[in-house]
Amino acid sequence: MRVGLIGCGALGSGILRAVRQGLAGPQVEVVACLVRSRVEAARALAGPGCRVTSDPDAFFREALDLVVEAAGQQAVRQYGQRALARCDLLLTSSGALADDTLRQALEQTAARFGRRIWVPSGAVAGLDGLGAACVGPVEQVLHITRKPPAAWRGTVAEQQVHLQGLREPALLYEGDARESARLFPANVNVQTSVALAGPGFERLRVQVIADPTITRNTHEIVAQGQFGRLQIRVENVPTENPKTGLLTVFSVVHALR
Repeated sequence: MRVGLIGCGALGSGILRAVRQGLAGPQVEVVACLVRSRVEAARALAGPGCRVTSDPDAFFREALDLVVEAAGQQAVRQYGQRALARCDLLLTSSGALADDTLRQALEQTAARFGRRIWVPSGAVAGLDGLGAACVGPVEQVLHITRKPPAAWRGTVAEQQVHLQGLREPALLYEGDARESARLFPANVNVQTSVALAGPGFERLRVQVIADPTITRNTHEIVAQGQFGRLQIRVENVPTENPKTGLLTVFSVVHALR
């Protein structure tokens, strides 16, 4: 399987390393990587046989079986439809799908060309069970995201609290998953994945918390309904980018397998 990778930051470079180590299996190869900058560094990481470029035309000239997006929601808007015109697309920035207009455009492009859009489990677990639970009536689905203050730098959280001086957990947002995806595009993509897996954007209630008492990016999902009660808690070791957990890298590798 010939894979094209968009983005070579903490997430993209983690995916590249894992594929080169054979963790995605012997039949998976990253043959092209589209980056905004640091082309030489990405080229050294990718190794021989992989075209590393900042030119989208050169990237999409490659014969690809799958494009993996690991560059943020804006990259989905820029390149999602172009990728689907050529091959399947795997999205790590699933928060982009909270935009109904964009999601419908991607779905229509996928249908027109006979492609599929894949969303890996990312930073959480149990999406299959949550989806099953939401087949019947549910009273509540709650997703709480907690990350250390450093993970919220460069976000609207800096306008709400003094992150560096934070001594106790601070609630940054409480509401539905659609708005959280808009407010924190690099931090809570997984909440969109949870919404798509079962309850939908309006029925999924979310809390977003900056928590100086933890060192791991933590997600807790609680659902209650006709099926009974479900509770999932995942504590993720961050990558070099504190916004992204290592489990997200592994979820992409698992999807590639």
